[in-house]
Amino acid sequence: MRWKKMKSKLIVLILILIIGSAVFVSAQDRADALLEYKKGNYNKAVEICLSEIERMPRNMDSYVVLGWTYIKTGKYQEALDAGLSALKISRYDTRIIETVGEAYYYLGKNLDALKYFEEYTVLAPTGDRIELAYFFMGEIFIRLGEYHHADIAFTTAVYHFPNSARWWSRLGYSREMAEDWKYSLEAYEKALQLNSSYTEAARGRGRVKAKLGSG
Repeated sequence: MRWKKMKSKLIVLILILIIGSAVFVSAQDRADALLEYKKGNYNKAVEICLSEIERMPRNMDSYVVLGWTYIKTGKYQEALDAGLSALKISRYDTRIIETVGEAYYYLGKNLDALKYFEEYTVLAPTGDRIELAYFFMGEIFIRLGEYHHADIAFTTAVYHFPNSARWWSRLGYSREMAEDWKYSLEAYEKALQLNSSYTEAARGRGRVKAKLGSG
C-alpha cells in the first residue's frame, strides 16, 4: 500500500515536470522570436513564430512578432495576411491593429490603412506605437491632399515623440502645403535644431522664407 502511494506521487511529480518543461520551452520560443527580431535575425524570427503558431494557433504574441518582422523586411502582403488572420482570433488586439495599418499603408491602400490607424488611436491612446500611428496618418493625409488633417496628425506625432527631425520636417511640409507659412517655418526650424544638416528641412525653410519675403 505504501509503495502504491509513493508510486502515485512519483507519477504526479513526473507529469508536473513534463508540463512545466513544455510551458518553459513555449515561453523560451516566444522570447527567442522577439530577441531574434531585435538582433536583426529576421528569418530566424519568422521561423520561430511560424513554428509556434503551428503548435498554438491562438498565440497572439507570435502573430505580433511575425507581423513586425514582415514589415521590417518589406513583406507587406505577408504582414497583412498574418495580421488579418490574427484579428479573426482577437479582433481588438491593438498591436495587430497597428501592424495591419502599416501593412495597408506600405501597400498603398490609404483608406484601409487610415481606418486601422484611427481605430488604434481610439483603443490605445497611450499605446506603445501611438506616435507611429499618428505619423503614418499624417503621411496618408499628405497623400490624399488633406493638409490640415496632416498638420493635426503630425502635431500629435511630435507631441508624443518630439526628437525626430524628419517628423518635424514633415509637419513643416504639411503646413507649407496648407500655405500656413509662419507655422511651417517654425516646424522646419525645429527640425533643423534637431539636425542642422537635414536637407529636406533646410530646403523647406528656404521655400517658406521666400514666401514670407524674408529669404
